[in-house]
Amino acid sequence: MNEYSLKYGCNPNQKPARIFMAGGGDLPVEILNGRPGYINFLDALNAWQLVKEIKEATGEVAATSFKHVSPTSAAIGKPLSERLKKACFVDDIAGLDDSPIACAYARARGTDRMSSFGDFIALSDECDETTAKIISREVSDGIIAPSYSKKALEILSAKRKGNYNIIKIDRSYKPENTERKQVFGITFEQGRNEFKIDENLLTNIVSKNKDLPIEKKKDMIIALITLKYTQSNSVCFAGCGQAIGVGAGQQSRIHCTRLAANKSDLWNLRQSDRVLDLKFAADIGRPDKNNIIDLYLSDADYPDLLSNWRKYFAVRPEPFTREQKDEYLKTVSGITLASDAFFPFADNIERAAKSGVKYVVEPGGSVRDDLVIEAADRYGMVMAFTGMRLFHH
Repeated sequence: MNEYSLKYGCNPNQKPARIFMAGGGDLPVEILNGRPGYINFLDALNAWQLVKEIKEATGEVAATSFKHVSPTSAAIGKPLSERLKKACFVDDIAGLDDSPIACAYARARGTDRMSSFGDFIALSDECDETTAKIISREVSDGIIAPSYSKKALEILSAKRKGNYNIIKIDRSYKPENTERKQVFGITFEQGRNEFKIDENLLTNIVSKNKDLPIEKKKDMIIALITLKYTQSNSVCFAGCGQAIGVGAGQQSRIHCTRLAANKSDLWNLRQSDRVLDLKFAADIGRPDKNNIIDLYLSDADYPDLLSNWRKYFAVRPEPFTREQKDEYLKTVSGITLASDAFFPFADNIERAAKSGVKYVVEPGGSVRDDLVIEAADRYGMVMAFTGMRLFHH
């Protein structure tokens, strides 16, 4: 197949729409089910590159959850603790421990469930039955993977009344070195970003603290590859083999950092006893549970939530005060922070420190690098400079 027609482009008025190989030849993708749209394919192809590169860099299976051409999270297939399973809403999934790819997606989806609502999924390896079972009960637009087990394809094909978008991609496909796109009738051309992200990129440690464990290097790699496919400006927080807070598409880097840090804080608070012990009313569905948790953790909204607790909870929860949340977050440490371009001011480091960041990786090159390094040293952080910007537009 060398062309697929699409329902419309980014918006319903943008017709006709299609994907095709400009130089001729067959597309590297096959639609197995559904009718993916223009934005679906933008998500799918960016997401596939991300998980493919994480797999190549770490040697471990990877998954990502994409929304509007940026990842909400990305993760490798590390096993989940019982606590983490509950936080990710997968504590009832049988066989999870035996499926690394299911663990990867459970982590990626569970990190920022608000942003992942209606996601497009990419898997570095075959989608198995366990992964399909997780996906089957989530609100999702589609998936791209190199292959699907027979049972997984059966489960996914039944989703959304048989209209769930399932794309198979040729794992061996390699695009041309030059890429083009049009804006306002004008063609842009550039070399593809083939910059390789691996451990060799992390040797220039500019902080006084030089202790960078292998697992933290892996977190840095995951965060940097995530940023490579995130709309810029962007900042990513990572921990335990997954991106836990992505701040994408902000004009100011400190706003990226604040956004990513707030998401990281929420992810860590969701693993607290206060949240894991919530007793929901019997008729509360999964998306609503997630929204209720978000309100419970919101300083502005949770008092009203508690005043109407019988609508949401079987047992009235205790308030989770700002002071209690701050105390809990003080126990969080060892988080990694990555940036797609240099930090122009030390305020990014100051904000990151409040969210438990101890490892930082960024390109360097600011006229204020000395002040940024000084701030990192003040908090005992390990800071590595890569020398390479990772803008993505």
